[in-house]
Amino acid sequence: MPTNPFFEPSDLPYELPPFARIRHEHYLPAFTRGMADQLAEVAAIGSRAVPATFENTVEAIERSGALLGRVRRAFATKAAADTDEEIQALEAEIAPRLAAHDDALLLDSALFARLDAVFEQREHLGLDAERLRLLERHHSRRVRAGARLAPEQQRRLRELNTEIATRSIEFRRNLREDTARAALVLDHAEELAGLPPDQIAAAAENAHALGHEGKFVLSLKNFSNQTELAALERPELRARLLDASLRRGGERNGPIAVALARLRAERAALLGFRNHAAWELADRTAGTTDAVEDMFDRLAAPAVASAERERAALAEAAGVAEIGAADWQYYAERVRKERFDLDATALRPYLELERVLRDGVFHAAELVYGITLTERPDLVAYHPDARVFEVRDADGGPLGLYIGDFHARESKRGGAWMDSLVVQSHLLGQRPVVVNNLNIAKPPEGEPVLMTWSEVTTLFHEFGHALHGLFSDVRYPLLSGLQVPRDFVEFPSQVNEVWADRPEVLAHYARHHATGEPMPADLPARLREAENFGAGFRMVEHQAAAVLDWSWHTLSADGRLPGDGEAEAFEAAALERAGLAVAAIPPRYRTGYFAHIFCSGYAAGYYGYRWAEVLDADAVRWFTENGKTVRESGEIFRRELLAKGGSVDPMEAFRAVVGHDPEIGPLLARHGLKRVAEG
Repeated sequence: MPTNPFFEPSDLPYELPPFARIRHEHYLPAFTRGMADQLAEVAAIGSRAVPATFENTVEAIERSGALLGRVRRAFATKAAADTDEEIQALEAEIAPRLAAHDDALLLDSALFARLDAVFEQREHLGLDAERLRLLERHHSRRVRAGARLAPEQQRRLRELNTEIATRSIEFRRNLREDTARAALVLDHAEELAGLPPDQIAAAAENAHALGHEGKFVLSLKNFSNQTELAALERPELRARLLDASLRRGGERNGPIAVALARLRAERAALLGFRNHAAWELADRTAGTTDAVEDMFDRLAAPAVASAERERAALAEAAGVAEIGAADWQYYAERVRKERFDLDATALRPYLELERVLRDGVFHAAELVYGITLTERPDLVAYHPDARVFEVRDADGGPLGLYIGDFHARESKRGGAWMDSLVVQSHLLGQRPVVVNNLNIAKPPEGEPVLMTWSEVTTLFHEFGHALHGLFSDVRYPLLSGLQVPRDFVEFPSQVNEVWADRPEVLAHYARHHATGEPMPADLPARLREAENFGAGFRMVEHQAAAVLDWSWHTLSADGRLPGDGEAEAFEAAALERAGLAVAAIPPRYRTGYFAHIFCSGYAAGYYGYRWAEVLDADAVRWFTENGKTVRESGEIFRRELLAKGGSVDPMEAFRAVVGHDPEIGPLLARHGLKRVAEG
């Protein structure tokens, strides 16, 4: 297929994949040739007759796999953000092949022998810090992947990795189908009483897009507590919506979750670890499972106590003894209105997407880092909704491309995330191309896109990931951008959330979409107070999800493993043991739809959001108390941390910015939990 657009580097700016020319039939030949090319390149490296050196071994590995990298990144973006049946079939076919290919690279004995020889001489090679870090990362990746195992053990390891990849794709496919089926289809607008008019219009537009003409559809978001629960007036509809959310995926994905936990436990034992979590933590900043469990213990009691105070206030407002899970958000919104004079729906007219994006997110990036973003309508992305922006540095020099894809659609998976289409590398002469995806409901044509405050902070968060990729300034692809430990990767993105309500930023974008009037000046302070009121609920639902992840992945192969039909019972027992079995607060994700841990790379890593928030809260305190201007602080944060990617130890980068090891106090203070923890 000589015209396959993947077979040569893209000639577009920043090597943006030529999506206008890419067809479905191009992917499989490109994958096939890309894997074959890289295997041949690696075989050539391993069979060289000359002694192994950093350049002819480590650096040569970094140069390998260019074609496979191009197609792999483009396909991953397409499969997540604009899938169809053909793409899903290809995804199911290619996932086990990619798993086998990765094993072939990581377990190649000839290549590892040469790499090991260089590693043993590392102190005598005169390597600079980045080259030494690269060598150590390549070596440790292969050791952790099983390069030292005996051939028979490696054979079983390859089988396990292939089956894990296959099961993960099956989990994702089931979840996509079950989430679509679980959407609530309603006949009358009156059933949606309580939702603002633009959200009702969006539900009608969603129904039209899904083929339910004249009806209204509430599609499910990927987490448990659907945002509409805060406004819907009909209790029976709130109950239906939450029930649909909590039940999806359970029947089909429960047995898959059990299977994945078993497979990962067996793999961990084969690799010499007591469980999957211990294997993962060996390459994380937390270091040990004890460190994570200590964090869980320190946060659980304050979170539950805070949630109990919130529950009592809600029960009083509702005039009932108990608050059910489906009603919590509804009555929490009433309490916020009464206590803090804050109506979440009244915020939305001040939060129009285009203004939030340009005058909020982009403006904050210019204030802090000096960069500017300009839309490039001449460049085509993978879907008409995906918009391309060119990013330039403070001196006007080119930095990379940013693609923003903000709207929900049937072909996109739920949630919000960041991807890289091109990773920055001085070795390969590549600048970054990064993608942000959100799932904001699209209103009827011509209507403004009004956001919730949660969606605003999510956009700032995901742009923080984008900045981490855009500011990467390293030589080697393996160390570029977000190639940092999983429990560190959320830290920079969570820091970026702070700019959402900083006065100099908020005043720039929070204006009424129709009148241009600024958001009332006292609203941000009331918003923070109201958010603290819900901190207990948020901490409990998040920690419950982290505990579920932890419980699934601290199972050992020689211990009691749940049976195929026992996922729900296992989940309930895990929450009970952790003291988080709060009936009115479901985990943010239940097992059947916990895509983060069963098909998205966060297995034994969901704790990382809270772990990273400890770092984030401490860094935000540094931003506000270090005596420097925002711009000066931004330059330090960029130079010492964001630009480094994985080229330095991440905790060294943290200390280079903040000046000390992370402290948990700022996190507890942020959520109003410090007094509870101390008392």
